[in-house]
Amino acid sequence: MKKALVLLLVLLLTVSIFGCGGNGDEGDNGDNGDGNGEDTAKKIGLVVSTLNNPFFVDLRDGAQAKATELGAELIILDSQDDAATELSNVEDLITQGVDLIMINPTDSDAVGSAVAAANGAGIPVVTLDRSANSGEVEAHIASDNVAGGKMAGDFIVAQLGGTGKVVELEGIPGASAARERGEGFNSALEGTEIEVVAKQTANFDRAEGLSVMENILQAQAEIDAVFAHNDEMALGALEAIKASGREILVVGFDATEDAVTSVQAGEMAATVQQLPKEIGGMGVDTAMKILAGESVDEYIPVELQLVTE
Repeated sequence: MKKALVLLLVLLLTVSIFGCGGNGDEGDNGDNGDGNGEDTAKKIGLVVSTLNNPFFVDLRDGAQAKATELGAELIILDSQDDAATELSNVEDLITQGVDLIMINPTDSDAVGSAVAAANGAGIPVVTLDRSANSGEVEAHIASDNVAGGKMAGDFIVAQLGGTGKVVELEGIPGASAARERGEGFNSALEGTEIEVVAKQTANFDRAEGLSVMENILQAQAEIDAVFAHNDEMALGALEAIKASGREILVVGFDATEDAVTSVQAGEMAATVQQLPKEIGGMGVDTAMKILAGESVDEYIPVELQLVTE
């Protein structure tokens, strides 16, 4: 009788110990019931048009800082200003199983194929700085490029007293930023006696800005001002103007570090300030809200201001 009672007590104690151990193990692994765990970091892809431009380097850095802050994994790929590479980058991110893709398009039309690929894989898309003209996009985060172009145009009109001859250096054909900045700039010139004597693309590139401006300077005997759709082209144009010995007002767009330094030195007249780090950071913040099931605005604007000496 005593032996049976002892065996029963041992059995009960054994069951109790193993039962408690099992519950403790489940609590430690953080599993939410689907085997994946509640604390799994969200994986976000960022496809940047080019990292050869300091503006987009800042955008990347802002996105990385916010991803680190929010505990997200950020995978960054450079499209090198090539739409085919952009599509390949998006396909790579799809293969890696990212939760969301942020795209800074090389071209607003060409990026449609990349957006469609993400849509087909059921991965939400957010565009940064430049929009996509096709495909399903959850949100677009950018400065108001039309307003920024008009801001630059209004400044030039005021500086020239409403009369003179200007040059417009355009960004990549098809990029929404180039189209919209040009639209805003030209709207500011309406009703004035300012004439656009040359309008040519330099593809948002400093070296091209230099060479294009050299050609324009040879062709145009009178130029009072230049508006470039970004600072890289403006800085290239400034070098050509310096070499020519002519006095011409130069206005850029983006307020990159080099451009702001040039403005402070009295070389460039002005630049329209965007906040690329904020665009990148807001992109990640918006992505996390989307992945959490929150509703977000289709267009999220970022502030602009004019930087002068």
